[in-house]
Amino acid sequence: MTIAVINSGGANLGSVVHALNRLGAESVLTRDAVQIRAAERVILPGVGAAAWAMNALREAGLVEVIRSLNQPVLGICLGLQLLFERSEEGDAECLGLIPGTVQKLAVQPGQRLPHMGWNQLNWTVPDDPLARGLTGDEWFYFVHSYAAPTDAAVATSEHGDRFAAIVRRGNFAACQFHPEKSAAAGGRILGNFLEREIA
Repeated sequence: MTIAVINSGGANLGSVVHALNRLGAESVLTRDAVQIRAAERVILPGVGAAAWAMNALREAGLVEVIRSLNQPVLGICLGLQLLFERSEEGDAECLGLIPGTVQKLAVQPGQRLPHMGWNQLNWTVPDDPLARGLTGDEWFYFVHSYAAPTDAAVATSEHGDRFAAIVRRGNFAACQFHPEKSAAAGGRILGNFLEREIA
């Protein structure tokens, strides 16, 4: 299986590649449109600000490439937020693959922002392919200050407000948390994404 990890310039790119290696999957870190289109799976990781990341994708000529993909695509962290229409962070126009606007998390007094650390998921679509082998008791590692609405969510989490932890629309799915930093549970998410039956 060929896996293209889009080189979006984020600091977590190496950890995504290493996590795939631990699963016995070989991947290529690339900005090459031909490689991305030809891959059987595509991963869009990202950290940092939405406006900066979208500018990087535009400069690399990858916005329309990503929008046109038909194979399974998995966004990670900021990669999830970029799938939506807009982000309040920098008033950024995003990829527009999922309706909605990413907004700053509304936390309660005493709650930290960014939401950084371990949290659990509430599976709203428990038969989603990414949920295979998971019970709902697992913990996943989050680092974010902005979050997506829950309309397209197959799993949610809470920090102040409830937000989308995993979304899916067609062949595009994404995790707000970092599966590559979430130990065995995160490895299971990545392994599920690599299964051929997910398409």
